[in-house]
Amino acid sequence: MDGRGRALDNIFTERLWRTVKYEEAYLHEYRTPKEARRELTRYLTFYNEKRPHSSLDYRTPAAVYFGTAGKL
Repeated sequence: MDGRGRALDNIFTERLWRTVKYEEAYLHEYRTPKEARRELTRYLTFYNEKRPHSSLDYRTPAAVYFGTAGKL
């Protein structure tokens, strides 16, 4: 937050982590750190490649970033 507009950049990061916590982490009880890492990796892959986002016109972040496939 040391530069102009930094607070707005932080909004996107905070929103991502809120989603990860509520849709994945709070719903599961991981037995080991290795299991937590594996499942969070799986979820983030889902989040970026399969989960449509309304703010992206129901496209995935990967589709928008790489300029591939349109709406689902």
